[in-house]
Amino acid sequence: MSADENQTLQEEEIEALAAIYGDDWEVVDSESRKYHIRISDEKLKNAILMEVSFPPDYPKTAPPQYILSAPWLLRDEKTNLEGSLADIYCENIGESIIYLWVEKIREFLQERTELHVKADTTAGNSEAVIQEHMLDGKTEEEDEILDIDFLNVQEKPDKCYFEEQENSSDDVNCPEIHHGESFVDRKSVFQGHIASISHTKQVKLVLDSLYQSKKIAAATHNIYAYRIISKDKSDVFYQGCEDDGETQAGSRMLHLMQIVDACNVIVVVTRWYGGVHLGPDRFKHINNCARQLLDEHGYIQSKNEKKGPKSNKRRS
Repeated sequence: MSADENQTLQEEEIEALAAIYGDDWEVVDSESRKYHIRISDEKLKNAILMEVSFPPDYPKTAPPQYILSAPWLLRDEKTNLEGSLADIYCENIGESIIYLWVEKIREFLQERTELHVKADTTAGNSEAVIQEHMLDGKTEEEDEILDIDFLNVQEKPDKCYFEEQENSSDDVNCPEIHHGESFVDRKSVFQGHIASISHTKQVKLVLDSLYQSKKIAAATHNIYAYRIISKDKSDVFYQGCEDDGETQAGSRMLHLMQIVDACNVIVVVTRWYGGVHLGPDRFKHINNCARQLLDEHGYIQSKNEKKGPKSNKRRS
């Protein structure tokens, strides 16, 4: 791959990251492609500052370079976190991975906070009075007012959208839909669905077909994202996504499809809310369902194993 192609991929990733993380994304030096990302748990109790830079050969043949800054982080915790980031790189060699790294760090922070909360919680702790609801029309989304800053919802109300493709002279039919295995976490059930599409009109056909199932139609959320490449112009994409009440879940799925360069495909992830608050884990499950189907159906190229990167040494 040429340096120009790597540069184009970097520019696309930088633009996507800036849109997703808003004020938490800071340009340090645009010429050397060095950036800061502030990553915190959803309760804003802990934060890690990641400095990331893009070498010329990234993403195709080299990993991005990073430095983690968190004075409160224990040495073993930092070592384990760096190992997790290296694993992510090895599993996604040749792809843009900063988003995956950021969400892994956020997941680590959330798990760490939950462990400390459990250790400190007493019967009178206000955290224990959070009310959860079963499938009665009220979803987890309504119970997460404190998550608005974490998700930057108000700053990006238009993240999910639908791009309409020009009319096609060919007949547009509903494609075959493949269904993934269901996954259960704390009574919430997730299931992915995938179909090959070549026209935006097929998006509605796929959704209508899925909604013929009363079980899917009655689900709490049906999140989807799609990408279609123009037959006439290889650099023209039609893409879109829908949260269906799970704020930013659709845009996260679409970003996943962008960084793995999945084309001419729609992925739908259905969630049946089980009454237990999952926090950021729900986004991990939604993206995992999507990624597994994309991989199983050949939309992600296989990669050879390669040793992953480590954080540059810096005293925190």
